Amino acid sequence: MRMGVREICDVVFRPLTAVDIGNQHFDAGQPVLYLDTAKTSTLEGAATTVYAQGGKGNPRLIGWDGEKTLTFTVEDALISAVSFSMLSGAGIVKGRKAEGDTPATKIYAHQTYDLVVETKNGGLYAQLPTDVRNGATLVVSREAPVYATVLDSAGAPRTFLSAVTMKEIFTGNDASTVAEYDPAAPGEVKLEAEDVVWFKLSSSERPYTEGTVPPGVKAGNTVRIDCYTVHTEGAQEIQIDAENFAGYYYIEADTLFRDEATGQDLPAQFIIPRGKIQSNFTFTMANSGDPSTFTFTIDAFPAYTKFNKRKKVMAALQIIDPTVAGHNYEDKSIIGHKERNAGVDIYGEGNEYTEGGSDQAKRNRIYDTSIFEEVGTSNNQQQDGGTGDGGTGEGGSGTTTDTYVDAPAEFNADTIYYVKDGDNYVAADPQPTADNFSEGTYFIKG
Repeated sequence: MRMGVREICDVVFRPLTAVDIGNQHFDAGQPVLYLDTAKTSTLEGAATTVYAQGGKGNPRLIGWDGEKTLTFTVEDALISAVSFSMLSGAGIVKGRKAEGDTPATKIYAHQTYDLVVETKNGGLYAQLPTDVRNGATLVVSREAPVYATVLDSAGAPRTFLSAVTMKEIFTGNDASTVAEYDPAAPGEVKLEAEDVVWFKLSSSERPYTEGTVPPGVKAGNTVRIDCYTVHTEGAQEIQIDAENFAGYYYIEADTLFRDEATGQDLPAQFIIPRGKIQSNFTFTMANSGDPSTFTFTIDAFPAYTKFNKRKKVMAALQIIDPTVAGHNYEDKSIIGHKERNAGVDIYGEGNEYTEGGSDQAKRNRIYDTSIFEEVGTSNNQQQDGGTGDGGTGEGGSGTTTDTYVDAPAEFNADTIYYVKDGDNYVAADPQPTADNFSEGTYFIKG
C-alpha cells in the first residue's frame, strides 16, 4: 500500500500530571486543548552521525548514528487563553464577582475615551455617556489617576491638563452630584448602568482655582480621558512570569492518508507519549498582510504509549483501514443493501468460500431478492408397481421415472435456475433438466 498526504492535523493535548489552568482543574490524561484550526503541522526527525576516518585521503570508514531528536511543529491560526498559557507557561486569572465568602477577582484595564468639552455650571466638563461607558466601573486612585488631554483637529495631543481628582468626577444629567465611591473597594466609583459620568477639566497650573477655565480649552474641543476600569465576569488576565514554563503533554494528532490504489482517505494518528512544548513564542501584530499565526514547537521524548507498556517510543504512527470491516449496509432503503451486512459481499458470507461450496455457487450467490421470481415446484415421486405371484411379473416391483409437478413443462437449457439457501439464492448445482432434478422450489432472475 502506498499513500499520499495532503491534510492538516487536529491535535489534542493531555497533561501527564494534574494541572490547574486559571480556575479550571485538569486531571492527568484529561484533554486540555484541542487544536482544530491549525494551518500547518510537521514532524521532523534528526540524528547526528560520527565517522571513523583514516587511510590515504582520510575517507570515512564506519559511521555511528546517535543523538536522535524528533520535533513536532504545529502552526495554529487562532489563539486562546488556554493555548497561550500552555505555550508560554503563563498563568490565567479569570475575573469573577464576589460570592459568599469568596472575594471577587478583579481585572483592571486601561481605557481611553474621546469626549467633547461642554460648558456646565460655570466650568468646562467632558461627558461620558452611558452607551460609551457600556457598564464599565471607573477607578480613581493614586495608582489609577485620571488625566485629560485636549486634541487638535487632526487628533494629536495639544494641551495636557491636570489630573482629574476624585472630587472632580460627577454624576447625573446636570453634573451636579459629586460621584460616590465604594468604601469596600477604594477608588471604585459607585455607578448604576444608567448613570452619566462628568469629568471636570482643570488647568495644569496648581493650585486650581474653583471656576477657573483651563487656558487654551473651550467648549467644542475634543478631549481624551485616560483612565482605568475594573472588570469581573468575562475578563481574563494572562500573567507571564520568569519562573514558569511550558509543560509536558501526551499528544495525539489526527490526519488522513490517501490510498493510491483506491483513493480512499484512511484515518491516521501520530502519538507522542511525552512531548515538551518549547516556551518560545512570537506575537506579530500588523495592519496589513496575513494575520498572525501561533507556533507550537514540541520536543518528543521516549515514553510508553497508553496501550503498550513494553517499549518506549518517541512517536507512533497508526493507520486505520476502515474498508477491512466491509461496506456499511445499515441504510436498507438503498437498493442493493437489503439482506446484506458489512461481512457480506456479492460472492457470499463468512468463510463459505474457503470451507467448501462450489465456485459456481460463489459466482451466483445474489442477495437482492427483488430480482427473482418463483417458477414452480418439482417433486421426485416414487410409485409402487405391485408384486406378482411367485416373483416378478407383469406389474412387478419397480419405480416410475421422476415426474415434474407444478413446474414448467420442461427446463430451458439456456436459463440458470436458482434455489433458496436460507435467505439467499444459489445457482442450483447441478442445473435441473426434465430428466434430472431435485425436490424443491426453483427460481429464475426476473
